[in-house]
Parts: sequence; C-alpha cells; structure tokens
Amino acid sequence: MSPLSPRPDQHSAQHPKPLDYPFWTSEGLDLHPAYRRLWDRPLARVRLPYGEDAWLATRHEDVRTVLSDPRFSLAAAVSRDQPRIGRMPRTGGGLIASDAPDHTRMRSLLSKEFTARRIERLRDEIRRTADGLLDRMTDIGPPADLIEEFAFPLPMTLICELVGVPESDRPHVRAWADTVCSGSASPETIQRQATDFFARMRDWTDTRRREPADDLLTLMVRADKDGSVSEGELMGLLNELLVGGFVTTTNQIGNFFSLLLLPRDGEEDLTARLRAEPGLIPKAVEELLRYVPLLNGLSLPRYATEDAELGGVLVRAGEPVIVSPSAANRDPDVFDDPDRVVLDRANNTHVSFGHGTHYCLGAHLARLELQVALERVLSRMPDLRLAVPVEEVRWRSKEFFNGLHELPVTW
Repeated sequence: MSPLSPRPDQHSAQHPKPLDYPFWTSEGLDLHPAYRRLWDRPLARVRLPYGEDAWLATRHEDVRTVLSDPRFSLAAAVSRDQPRIGRMPRTGGGLIASDAPDHTRMRSLLSKEFTARRIERLRDEIRRTADGLLDRMTDIGPPADLIEEFAFPLPMTLICELVGVPESDRPHVRAWADTVCSGSASPETIQRQATDFFARMRDWTDTRRREPADDLLTLMVRADKDGSVSEGELMGLLNELLVGGFVTTTNQIGNFFSLLLLPRDGEEDLTARLRAEPGLIPKAVEELLRYVPLLNGLSLPRYATEDAELGGVLVRAGEPVIVSPSAANRDPDVFDDPDRVVLDRANNTHVSFGHGTHYCLGAHLARLELQVALERVLSRMPDLRLAVPVEEVRWRSKEFFNGLHELPVTW
C-alpha cells in the first residue's frame, strides 16, 4: 500500500479506534491536555498523518522500556510504512535506523569523541564563541533576534567546526535541516535538496581523504577506508551529526529564554534566581530539558520483533510503537509537581535525550552549550527583556520541533 493511499480501519478489541496524533500545541510550552488523559491508560492506539497505525507510550516507565528493550527495533522500521508526521520516509544508513550489532559498531567510532570528559574541554571554546556572538549583538545594539543572532549560530558553528564543514557550505546545512524538520516540504523539494546536500557531503569526505585534518570528517573517512563503516553508513552518520548537532539545541536555547522572559503567573522569577545563583545553572538546564515539550509528535517508531507485554498491553510482533518523551517528562507518578519548573529539582530522570543504547550521542555537547548559553547571556545582559509585547511572540505551528520564529529582545 502506498504511504499516501487510504488506510482501512484497523481497530478491533485488540486495536481500538485510533486517536489522531500528534496532539498539536498551538503555542507556548504547555503540554497538550490529551496526554494527561492518556496517563491513566497503559498504551493508546494512534494514527499519524502518514504510515500505519501505532501504539503510543506516554508513561515514563513504558517510554523507558520501549527505548531500551531490544525487542523493539528501530532497524525494522526502514522497510515498513512507518508512522510519521512528515512526507519524508526515513532511510537507513545511520545510528537512528539501526540496532545492535550495527548500531554498536557505528557508535563506537564516534562515542569516544563525545564523552563527558572530552566535551568538557570545549567549555572555554564554547564560551568564546558565545561571547563573540554577544559582542556582535551589543556592538550593533538593540533590538535583536536572540534566535537568529545567538541560539542558531552558537551550536551551528560548534558542530560544523567539530565535523569539519567548510564555512562556505554551512548555509546549505541549515537549508537542508530547515527542509527535513519542517514536515511540510514537498517531495520534489526534499528530493532536490537531498541530492544537493548528499553531493556536498561526498565532496567534503573526498577532500578529507586527500587532506586529513583534526576533525570528525577525517576520523569517519578513515573508518570508511578500513572497512569499519560503509559509504552509506558514513553518509547517514554525517547527516545525523550535522542536523542533530544544532537543530534541537537551537530550539531549546530559544525555548529556555522564552520561558525565562515571558511572564508566568504565580511562578517564581526564574531569571532573577539564576542570576543570583549561577551555580544552579547545570541543574536548571536539566529541569528545563524535562519541562520543555520539544518534540511535536516526532518519534522514531520501533517495531516489536516478537509479542511483548508493555504496560499490561500485548504488543504483537510486527506492530510499531512510538513514544512521547514530553509526556513521560511530566508523568506525575515520577515527578512531583511536574507542571512547575523547579530549578533545583533532585533526581531528575528525564528522557529528553532518550534512554538505553540509543541515548543521544551528543547529549554532553548539548548540555554544555545550553549551560554556557544561559550563563553568558544572563551574566552579560542583566537588563535583557522582550522587545515586543508578549502577544507578538510567534510560535511555529505544526513542525517537528516546538519553537519560536524569532525572539526579539532588548537590553
């Protein structure tokens, strides 16, 4: 059956009538109320705009199980009409479409470059990059778009330098990421940009074969040469590193500052507290990661490789399961007062970076970038505030990631 063809009704006693998913939040950082009704259920049956119906896990325990149990396979989704919210089907080749042992083999190539100890060595470099961006903002003067002038270029610059992407090609990285994350690009646009972007990636790898350097590209082409990874796997890894290396962090920097700058009735002044207690920033980052619902229904489906019980429901072999980390991060059975931001929350077991063997490879880098972003902006701009009325702050609608079009600020 074509991914775009009508689907027969699949509900029965085992498969109840599916709910339309995702539950779009019109704006802001509130969790959609539909999730609160689902916490009382083990699993929900959902229908996404494309692909076959799926089970949806929203409870913290069930989400962690799906993310870590090898009976739920990511690789199996590649050949299926997988449930998805955008037109572009997922293809194989990288970490997010593989299981062990292939996933383990590919991940081991890069994992030593992203350990907490090695990433911590980048703190001064990240601070310098952040300060350079803030210097430029203050030299030009207010108002400024904090996303365009800071939240985007900070992680974009760092991941491109780590990988070894020529500066002249970085706009193409952004254009490709904008396309694949929008969820609304036409198949023709996707195909055209994919052809262009993957050709550029091959040019970069060809250059590194001739001219090695101290970057991740060189590491990856050496692995390709010695047979540790295939050409297709190399392209998949490179694509995931670049898109995943800045898109989520850009959105989260914008979301974090929207949370700090937009008025919140009855809540403590988070900005004042962080300025008064800068040592609290690492814990605050974890709490904001937990609180902010970043993913708008974007979840890589995992297919049951055998009959498996999940939350008291029998998931049959061959059935897909998707998870909602945002709902799991507000599970009242796990987090006290989950709808309140508690900057010094203890035992914060959020799943914003995933769980298990597919835990986000770049989690330590993202954490450090978020910590530095909060630290440098709050310390250097003590009078930072919105430059427009609250009602003029525009949230993006029905995209993969929850975020703002822009965040106009003054100081």
